[in-house]
Amino acid sequence: MDQPDTPFVRAFYHKLSGAVQYVVSDPATRECAIIDPVLDFDVTSHHFCTGSADSILDYLCTNALRTQWILDTHAHTDHVSASSYLSQVTKAPTGIGKDVLKMRSLWNDMFKVGVHRADGCQWDLLLDHGDTIKVGRFTLTAVAAPGHSSSSVSYLVGDAAFIHDTLMMPDSGTSRCDLPGGNPIALWHTIQSILRLPEGTRLFVGHDYRPNGRKARWETSIRAQAETNVDLVGRDLSSFVALRERKDKRLPLPQLMLATLQINLYGGLPPLSDTGHSTTVQYNDSFH
Repeated sequence: MDQPDTPFVRAFYHKLSGAVQYVVSDPATRECAIIDPVLDFDVTSHHFCTGSADSILDYLCTNALRTQWILDTHAHTDHVSASSYLSQVTKAPTGIGKDVLKMRSLWNDMFKVGVHRADGCQWDLLLDHGDTIKVGRFTLTAVAAPGHSSSSVSYLVGDAAFIHDTLMMPDSGTSRCDLPGGNPIALWHTIQSILRLPEGTRLFVGHDYRPNGRKARWETSIRAQAETNVDLVGRDLSSFVALRERKDKRLPLPQLMLATLQINLYGGLPPLSDTGHSTTVQYNDSFH
């Protein structure tokens, strides 16, 4: 049987963080993968809410989809990953790029984000560049995509590419790379590799901040990015790096950065205390 080329993609926009969560599925087998799910977190009360993740679960149930994988593209700095929660509910394994371990070491050295086992046991699979897994009849390929962070990976599934925090929609430009592990030169080369994908590839971005208040968008194309992206048109490596550095100097730190990294760098679980005990995460359907 020939390899299918068009998976079905359903996006879930998280208005609070501007993040986009995805379910990519094989219509023939009804098997799917969840990519970059969000667990709501209230910074003032330190309470978690499963509302966004439960919307994904409702979609899976309504469409009789079976979850094969729950994947993150990187350790997010602006929202908490719902991978652990969804794995508990669906019993599906979790995965992330293997360089998250290096990222965790870097952040822990700088900010002491937690004490925990460093072997990656919090995830079921650590993906290296070129590793593949199955989503129904489709082959999902992990592709190293450093720049926004040194541990970022993109996921290619048929004609769909989940490119997370690299390119944004063309009117928003590209993603920041000023946080520890980020690198504008690496981001430029990652973007060039994305633009070399087949022209018909559907690109699904990781965030949309709705410039000028427009409606949220998350799907774009190779041509649209190459011809109209405001950070790329007319630029080479040096001018892109200069632009990215100017932009990043004006950006505030993500509000939830240290709180989210304490969880995201450990597979969606809270870090161990110095005594070796883990804080219990309590989930609520909504904030009160």
